[in-house]
Amino acid sequence: MIMSLRAPPSSTSSSCSLFPSRRSMHSTSRAMLPLSVAFPTRFVSCSLLQDQVSVDTGAGSKVSDRNELRLGLPSKGRMADDTLDLLKDCQLSVRKVNPRQYVADIPQLSNLEVWFQRPKDIVRKLLSGDLDLGIVGLDIVREYGQGSEDLIIVHDSLDFGDCHLSIAIPKYGIFENINSMEELARMPQWTADKPLRVATGFTYLGSKFMREKGLKHVVFSTADGALEAAPAMGIADAILDLVSSGTTLRENNLKEIKDGIVLESQAVLVASKKSLVHRKGLLDTTHEIIERLEAHLRAVGQFTVVANMRGNSADEVAQRVLSQPSLAGLQGPTVSPVFCKRDGEVVVDYYAIVICVPKKALYKSVQQLRAIGGSGVLVSPLTYIFDEETPRWQELLGKLGL
Repeated sequence: MIMSLRAPPSSTSSSCSLFPSRRSMHSTSRAMLPLSVAFPTRFVSCSLLQDQVSVDTGAGSKVSDRNELRLGLPSKGRMADDTLDLLKDCQLSVRKVNPRQYVADIPQLSNLEVWFQRPKDIVRKLLSGDLDLGIVGLDIVREYGQGSEDLIIVHDSLDFGDCHLSIAIPKYGIFENINSMEELARMPQWTADKPLRVATGFTYLGSKFMREKGLKHVVFSTADGALEAAPAMGIADAILDLVSSGTTLRENNLKEIKDGIVLESQAVLVASKKSLVHRKGLLDTTHEIIERLEAHLRAVGQFTVVANMRGNSADEVAQRVLSQPSLAGLQGPTVSPVFCKRDGEVVVDYYAIVICVPKKALYKSVQQLRAIGGSGVLVSPLTYIFDEETPRWQELLGKLGL
């Protein structure tokens, strides 16, 4: 039993009248909605009676003969700004000759072009072979990649763009006592003639999710504008949308429900498997990008703490340091002799302790160092922490069978 997505002939219309209004459910909230709100829609029906979803992902296309490598980045919005900031922090600043141009480069990565695109177009161009790498939200990869085996998540946690894709329903009317997907599926209101109407930009993920949750009668509409307004306008019963803090939902009298989260998402680095295997130089460039990302992200919120401490030997000082719970560091403290000149001779009076501590434990670590005789404590933020080899690189090689 697999869903099929099809757009009816009337889907090109922007009229909201294609969905019959359900006045009884929404009459208590419509008065609060500004009359100027525009909500253009197109509709996609979801039927459990069809055989399969037909999707052209471009997975069968060949790698083109071009020589340059291509990285797709979001062209506008918060995601675009955060992406450029992250790359800059990794010493991979994007150089744009003209701010209106959609092609740029990264001087540190030779033979790499940067293409600024809409996130969904980044995924589409990865599948078509026009791009080799891209940074987008995981939600976009899953929605527009539609299960393509050619898309490989190279780095799954870039630490920005955090959100989740979730079902939200009104707090009022027939939904007042509905608090879970199971209860939503059992509602007698949903029939073949009157299906549950869901406004979303994620019809692929939405249809899969509804099928898994046992909802047989569902119709999806895609809309330009604030989806949160759809239930109050009477053109949808529920929405499936990205949620960060949940404030917008609450302000529109909507609620999330138990088991209603479709996907946890944040920014990821994604690549074309075909390109990684066949395009010359791409694997080496990807390796460098992973190393820079990992080194920077691991160092975020970490501090180097250096202190001097008297002791009879390095071993004795190390024992004192390791007796404190916050002074273990990444792999243990570094203890080195501090050479001083006394009466014309070079002697060891102190030992220098170097440890790495997270920001949340910084002050406690300084207190513990003082408690065991540490002095002259120096603190500096870390910029990069390079491992012997990043685990994500090894994971990528495994996915590629290399």
